[in-house]
Amino acid sequence: MINGNVSHWWQQIGSPEPRPELPGNLAADVAIVGAGYTGLWTAYYLKRARPELRVVVVEQRHVGYGASGRNGGWLTNAITGGREQYVKTHGRDAAERFQLAMNETVDEVIRVADAEGIDADIKKGGEFNVAYTPAQEARIRAFAASEQSWKHTDLQLLEAPEATAKINVARTRAAVWHPHCARIQPAKLVAGLAAAAERAGVEIYERTRAVEIAPHRVRTTHGTVSAEYVVRATEGFTANLKGLHRLWLPMNSSMIATEPLPAEVWDELRWSEGETLGDFAHVYMYAQRTADDRIAIGGRGVPYKYGSRTDLDGETPEVTVDTLSEILHRFFPATRHAAIDHVWSGVLGVPRDWAATVGLDRETGIAWGGGYVGTGVTSTNLAGRTIADLILGNDTEIASLPWVNHRVRKWEPEPLRWIATQGLYAAYGIADRSELAGRQKTSPIAHVADVVTGRG
Repeated sequence: MINGNVSHWWQQIGSPEPRPELPGNLAADVAIVGAGYTGLWTAYYLKRARPELRVVVVEQRHVGYGASGRNGGWLTNAITGGREQYVKTHGRDAAERFQLAMNETVDEVIRVADAEGIDADIKKGGEFNVAYTPAQEARIRAFAASEQSWKHTDLQLLEAPEATAKINVARTRAAVWHPHCARIQPAKLVAGLAAAAERAGVEIYERTRAVEIAPHRVRTTHGTVSAEYVVRATEGFTANLKGLHRLWLPMNSSMIATEPLPAEVWDELRWSEGETLGDFAHVYMYAQRTADDRIAIGGRGVPYKYGSRTDLDGETPEVTVDTLSEILHRFFPATRHAAIDHVWSGVLGVPRDWAATVGLDRETGIAWGGGYVGTGVTSTNLAGRTIADLILGNDTEIASLPWVNHRVRKWEPEPLRWIATQGLYAAYGIADRSELAGRQKTSPIAHVADVVTGRG
């Protein structure tokens, strides 16, 4: 079993050929910090709209080194933190517009991948979430009723026989499915996107760590980039930047990938249409059937490291492997003898209110996108297009969506945020274990945790 080495996705295709480091001080029209999805989509759309712009991207390691090359491969329409939060501030119509934009963004990523010749193992099979305890069943039925009261959700509630005919998860009580999701291979998408951006004239400098983002400049380990606009696209690594230590919490997520499974196992699992798979536990899981017939499954391992420390190459504790393996085998008993080929971890950015944000401060020239809390494969494309519109001054529909210029208070200082995060995930774990043991209703401890985290 390989532990770390960034991710299975990169291991599968090989690390990218090193790009040059920043050669020293230079001037650009737009400087972008971070060569993940957010930074690369922003660069791509800027150069497509205005080829004459000099767009420079700096990256601390290599393209797709962070969450963009380590995630679960869900290109789905989920709005980070839910659309309901925007009803109070912007009205229901604005929240409906946001949902429609996310649906369309799934198809936009697929369109660009096709147009640019990016083979990212994309298969649009929808998103499938299952309930396998009485408490989860109550939550999933309430969720389905709520979702079906909104436009553009297209969500179906599946009873147990219909659900297990689609994906045969043990102990299924009910499930929900919607069509606005595709499975992808994350590293293939980010590598292809970087190549497409470079063909459009974007300059990407690797092994160049940003030390400070300031008005109209980025100070790095290899020189300073001066620009009219600076884009912060650092997601889970934002806490490493000067003055931004408490802006977003770097939350850790971990994944395992099995060996390729034989045809007889897939015949039993019935998982054949490219659906992504999740559940209604409090500490939820996420999974996909890969193009080469593995199951890649993820969830929270060690959720947070003291002092907002971020991992490097994704090395993962054995206890996390055991936890994810237990979920895999509980869902699919036929996988009990399958080897685990790879385990890895990465960080994602969590705002204090669990709401992603994109925006531009015209006075400082600093733009940003992030805080996706796990919904970034799709949200990053919408963020990139939105940042490009804001920089170019385009009065578009997406530039007025309710997440634009959303601000939130910072996380508490240490040791408060470490104590709170450890305690809250322990509470969610207790709630999940009580529900697996037969508790009929959602544990009150989970409700309290939701309120404290900002999710409730």
